[in-house]
Amino acid sequence: MRSTLLLLLLLGASASVYSQTTPSDPVEKPPIDLYRIISADRDTTYVDTTLSIQKEYKFNYLREDTFELVPFSNVGQTYNRLAYNFNSTHLKPLFAAQSHHYNYMEVTDMSYYHVPTPLTELYFKTAFEQGQQLDAFFTVNTSEQFNFSIAYKGVRSLGNYQNILTSTGNFRFTTNYYTKDKRYRLRTHVAAQDILNEENGGLTPNSIVLFQNDDPQFEDRGRLDVLFEDGENKLEGLRFYGDQEYDLISKKDSLDYSIVTLGTSIMYEDKFYQYKQGTAYLGFGEAYNSTNLKTKVKLEDFQAKAWARFDNSVLGSLTGFVGYTDYNYGYNALLILDDGIITNRLKGSIVEAGAVYKKQYRGFELHGKGAINVSGDFDGNYLSGAASFAFDKENKAEASITIHSVAPNFNFLLNQSDYVNYNWQNNFDNVKTQELKFELQSKKWADASVSYTGIDDYTYFKIQPNDSTPTPQQYGERVDYLKVKVERAFTYGKFALMNTLLYQEAVGGDEVFNIPQFVTRNSLYYQDHWFKRALFLQTGVTFKYFTSYNMNGYDPVLAEFYVQNNEELGGFPLVDLFFNAKIRQTRIYFKYEHVNALFTNKNDYFSAPGYPYRDPVIRFGLVWDFFL
Repeated sequence: MRSTLLLLLLLGASASVYSQTTPSDPVEKPPIDLYRIISADRDTTYVDTTLSIQKEYKFNYLREDTFELVPFSNVGQTYNRLAYNFNSTHLKPLFAAQSHHYNYMEVTDMSYYHVPTPLTELYFKTAFEQGQQLDAFFTVNTSEQFNFSIAYKGVRSLGNYQNILTSTGNFRFTTNYYTKDKRYRLRTHVAAQDILNEENGGLTPNSIVLFQNDDPQFEDRGRLDVLFEDGENKLEGLRFYGDQEYDLISKKDSLDYSIVTLGTSIMYEDKFYQYKQGTAYLGFGEAYNSTNLKTKVKLEDFQAKAWARFDNSVLGSLTGFVGYTDYNYGYNALLILDDGIITNRLKGSIVEAGAVYKKQYRGFELHGKGAINVSGDFDGNYLSGAASFAFDKENKAEASITIHSVAPNFNFLLNQSDYVNYNWQNNFDNVKTQELKFELQSKKWADASVSYTGIDDYTYFKIQPNDSTPTPQQYGERVDYLKVKVERAFTYGKFALMNTLLYQEAVGGDEVFNIPQFVTRNSLYYQDHWFKRALFLQTGVTFKYFTSYNMNGYDPVLAEFYVQNNEELGGFPLVDLFFNAKIRQTRIYFKYEHVNALFTNKNDYFSAPGYPYRDPVIRFGLVWDFFL
């Protein structure tokens, strides 16, 4: 981490600026909206150095709003879900260990940049016992046409409980280039990521009682016994990606345009997930090896895509594409059992085809996309459409529908382990989802969304009767999921109240789809400029609460969550005090997390069965943007 940060600082100090200003001319800082961020979908925003309540919500390990998540006790561990969304429209199974993918950056998470001067951003936040987290980023345009960026996000934290050390790293390098006439455009990135977690299986039953009773002899959480002290899992991936576009026909004038664009992309990603343990834990059942357990599963994923897009001022934008995927998931050896053989590989190829359409007209915006696997071992398809209308700059409504069918994740289909109970091979049906959604964005009224999702052949992990470990299951009935979310801010002078309320219900399938009925977050805060506007201050309190429910359990061998219906958790408040400030381009954050736990004599806060939520703690951090 230190060497990467040093490299970023050296690059920032030595990078040249493509500005035409001569050394003798007065140097003026370029407007902030020239520091552009381009998403994977080519949507453009710009660097935002303001301090807001939304920035407070995103100042965390994931650097995103975690309203619908509950973190585990140590930074870098996983999160339990309070709500679900079904935005992803992939056409092949996802990899194993999905609980460790919250901080794994996919192709759609990558950003590209265009800046008038070199830009550096440093993120720092304290961790838990002997550690820190840092996200260091640098980007520069060596010319008007070529940009590169380099970044490293690293976390190392010992944690307060036994054997829960976390160590993660996300290295990213991006480039983007276009010709002077802007008809040819190229983007590439490299991402190398590793997420390591020591695992302890949670607290023992006796330790849970001691924790709940707030025994003063165990305020040092390291004194509480855990189920084991030698488990470790690791997710690691290396990805190379590139895409290019060329405007074959480009006819533009002040009012009309017609553009025909050809494009290709290529990606190769090598991922593995590994679980190892010094001594077999009896709670997971029999093991083939009593010591030095180690199982590793890999996925080699190659994807290539080609597309043609027609953009017209009258007809809109229509894109047709074809794609090829070659995948190789599995283990190094067959597993021969008395009742059959569990294979070691799922490998093959998929050919897909699809189209995307977009059109804007007088406040209306239409968007549709669809794709299908036309050949290969996995069937899959999706179809979605959306229509929105902007009443004015502050009010917009959108309605959408999505239909999606895809095979369950790879580890539902094939899994091997040194533990006997964790070996299976299944031939499940596709999971089929249908979602209707309505969204309203209004600065005057509220931001609101209502969605209704039906799921057929839902797959999940669950511990069956007379078993001690979770196994994959497919639900024979339909899951129906209603979700209503509302956000509204109220201001009075220098005070503000930000409210987020979520209501949800599993109308059908509630025995396999566990969710809290209500989740709320309310922030009351004061903000103002001090010291002749040299400092912008923001301070207040955030209250978060979710109703009790059968919270999903966590399995460290699979690095997955499983359904359990024996223990209700939740129903406890989370109160945080925060004090934030902005000085020039630096945002400083202080927070006293979960402060209300200081005033209770019974600890009922858990992130999952056997895994306590975080104790009260003061944390500090900053985000520093500087422009050379």
